[in-house]
Amino acid sequence: MQLQTLILSILLTHRIHTFEFVIDGEWDSDMPDSAEHNDRFRRSTLVSEEEDGFEAIQGNDITVKSYKVESRITSRFAHTTVKSSVVNSGSGAQTIGFNVQIPKRAFITNFTMNVNGITFIGSVKEKTVARNLYAQARARGKAAGIVRANSLDMETFKTEVHVPASSKVEFELHYQEMMERKLGFYQHTLHIQPGRLVPHLQVDVYIFEPKGIRAVETPNTLGEHFEGITKVVQNKDKVHIVFKPTLQQQRKCNNCTESAVDGVFTVRYDVERESNAGELQVSDGHFVHFFAPKELSPLSKNIVFVIDVSGSMWGLKMKQTVSAMEAILDDLTMDDYFSIIDFNHNVRCWSEELVPGTSIQISEAKNYIKNIKPNGGTNINEALLRAVQMLLKASIQGLIDPRSVSMIILVSDGDPTVGEIKLSSIQKNVKRLMREEFSLFSLGIGFDVDYDFLERLALDNRGMAQRIYANHDAAEQLKTFYSQVSSPLLRKITVQFPEDSVTDVTQNHFDKFFKGSELVVAGKLKSTSFTTLYSFTTASAATMDLSLEAESDLQEMDTWLSQHEHSFSGFARQMWAYITINQLLAQRSLAPTAAKKRRITQAILNLAVDHQFVTPLTALLVQSEDAQERLLADSPRDPKQGCCSGAGVSSVSGPSVQVYSQPSWVRPTLAPTPSPAERPPIGPITVVENDPHFIVHLPKNKMDVCFNIDSEPGHILNLVSDPGTGVVINGQLIGSKRVVNHKRNTYFGTISVSYKPEEVRVDVGTNGIDVKDGKNHHSFSWGATVTLTMKGVKVSILKDSEVNVTVDDKISLMVLLHRVWKKHPVNVDFLGFYSPSNNQYSTQVHGLIGQFANEPEVKVFNLHEGSDPKKKEANMKVKGNKLSVTRGWQKDYRSDKNKGSEVYCWFIHNSGKGFIDGHYTNYIVPSLDSFLPQL
Repeated sequence: MQLQTLILSILLTHRIHTFEFVIDGEWDSDMPDSAEHNDRFRRSTLVSEEEDGFEAIQGNDITVKSYKVESRITSRFAHTTVKSSVVNSGSGAQTIGFNVQIPKRAFITNFTMNVNGITFIGSVKEKTVARNLYAQARARGKAAGIVRANSLDMETFKTEVHVPASSKVEFELHYQEMMERKLGFYQHTLHIQPGRLVPHLQVDVYIFEPKGIRAVETPNTLGEHFEGITKVVQNKDKVHIVFKPTLQQQRKCNNCTESAVDGVFTVRYDVERESNAGELQVSDGHFVHFFAPKELSPLSKNIVFVIDVSGSMWGLKMKQTVSAMEAILDDLTMDDYFSIIDFNHNVRCWSEELVPGTSIQISEAKNYIKNIKPNGGTNINEALLRAVQMLLKASIQGLIDPRSVSMIILVSDGDPTVGEIKLSSIQKNVKRLMREEFSLFSLGIGFDVDYDFLERLALDNRGMAQRIYANHDAAEQLKTFYSQVSSPLLRKITVQFPEDSVTDVTQNHFDKFFKGSELVVAGKLKSTSFTTLYSFTTASAATMDLSLEAESDLQEMDTWLSQHEHSFSGFARQMWAYITINQLLAQRSLAPTAAKKRRITQAILNLAVDHQFVTPLTALLVQSEDAQERLLADSPRDPKQGCCSGAGVSSVSGPSVQVYSQPSWVRPTLAPTPSPAERPPIGPITVVENDPHFIVHLPKNKMDVCFNIDSEPGHILNLVSDPGTGVVINGQLIGSKRVVNHKRNTYFGTISVSYKPEEVRVDVGTNGIDVKDGKNHHSFSWGATVTLTMKGVKVSILKDSEVNVTVDDKISLMVLLHRVWKKHPVNVDFLGFYSPSNNQYSTQVHGLIGQFANEPEVKVFNLHEGSDPKKKEANMKVKGNKLSVTRGWQKDYRSDKNKGSEVYCWFIHNSGKGFIDGHYTNYIVPSLDSFLPQL
């Protein structure tokens, strides 16, 4: 077999990496323009710089026997394999091509090729090593090519091989990528381009998400021709998606010999999330923490839009920008502040100060944008400095809410031509003025913009960059980008781990979290001497500070993976390396000194070789099994690649104690159980449990008094009503599943705590916890340990166990969660209520429990035997009433949530009549935040 030409093209993260190989021939920097050469390769040329890719290479009498694509996505990490088997069925030698477009953020991990029984196997090596091996082969006359880099922004891997008649060629390409969550979904795209009708054409996508898959979508992006062909098989945590058109279904028309399969196959999905603490997974000595909280109120925004209106923006670019800006301005709310700066050789401000997003201001801003006439040069430096100064002025004047998000969004299509034009100087000028709480987002329109410069500007200032393609849907691209950053939910997010448990942690501090996205932190385990790994996340929300705790068993994930045939068992190790390399590449582009750049470069090389990733600093050496014939796939020397604001790799020290801490009264000290006669009072707490049973501790009288409330499901009972402090605590009753012995038991299904002065309300239910702060609404599940503070209120959630609420450091309570078997024929999940007897209420406090803050005098006398020999009876004098009481017991579940511990108390009959003020029905209120009317 005589190999004459092989070309490999790779695009990684917003760029094209094109590799050309010349077999048994000399390499030149430019391909020859001879007619002979053009006839040999018969390929179409690019119509414009912004074409999406080359057309498939057309050969005569070529049979594609099979074309198979398989993706295995495990925990958001995808390993994709593309295989093709091709035969030269013509009478003479000809060129066979293998053309695959890969996602922008993917790393190629291997490529193999078998030509008439000769196998070429790929391996990733440092460039210098790969080039030396290539040089050795070349010296023996066996060299197979050298690199040629192309700057087009495409995602193409292209291979050509010239073979004799009847030759069979098999191609196999592997690449890996991490799924990014955008606008609430992960999107996996596969470019299906077999180039011919194929007897065996199949696409398989296997998804495994251990916590469950919430939604899967397979939009028909290949065209109406293939409507209904895709099949989806799904259960709780697995999905198998199959696209397998027959030969007839592949034809463009009934009698056509051309294939209609040429486009993008798309899968979109999202996962179930048990809690806002995130999902921590451990596998193969590595861990990955996914953080995507939901049901949080968005932070307000302060935005300065900086728009390039130089002459190059004339026409479609400006029209699309105006269209996008109209939609973006409509998205602003009254809580957002904004302004617009447009620039060419001059810089103009629509408003010199930030203004609120009222309908009047938005209307005026739209009119201003519509009337812009592009012309002149490009003064980026002055425009950005003016934007930063506008945010600084607003901050100094106190116009910016300290919990809001401040950002600059730059839209430009060209290099600076006026004022400061040195790119490094502009970068330094902006960074010098920018505060830590400000972010810069760069949008580069078209290919004549220096996207690398815009990306460095963004990465250096806690933002990100995106290229906008200057075509008919540029407005949609701009709006989509804005949608990704328009709803910030959290600021100053930090994810930590116990320092003795982990090492080599990826970026763990994030400036912002946007709705619909996801933050990912990965690392290595130091050892496996422990059985559970914990993560501790802190963040600042719209009106509160959050502390969240997640945990993961070290063996659970590997056990799951071993049971799932199509899972990717090495996902955690590869994902850690993938994130680390991308963050190091971003660091490298911002390195201030040559020495630091060299250190980062070496770290990237080591990781890329160890994990077999083709990066801008490594090469793919493809060689025959006897290593006699070699092909070299290299990449651009100056990549324009980056991913993450402030990205870096560091070892992180975690907290030495848990984020969650309980009040001292929550967990009693266990002691030997005395006899009933010797048992002391319950202690300094009041309890409401079960049906519901009230246990009121009276410290002055050194006794506990009990009573039941026999009310109806749906009724809301007031427990504490204190207008003096502004605190009201109410509980809503739920009923058992059915009536037993002519009675339906009732329990507390919701406990609500309202702090009226700060408009804060905490509703604890059996299904979750809702926190309301004025118009802001945040929801949390029982699935994680969380601590949050806001406006004098602290809420601590202990996973699947309890919630502690403290108001103004004076009033505290605990709500205990009781779970029952879901299929139990009678019982339901319910809540217990515990509060210390020394809460600092005002003198105005009342309620079923609150009234006993002003402890009445109680006398028990005439102790005697009752009808039940185990229960003494007596008389009680309280509040001027003489009552018959029984010595009984109720349960305190603080120490043992299953069995509880017995609390002996004097039981008041008839729903506490005579012990509580009035009748129990007087304590029924209309809503969960209602104060008790005066009795």
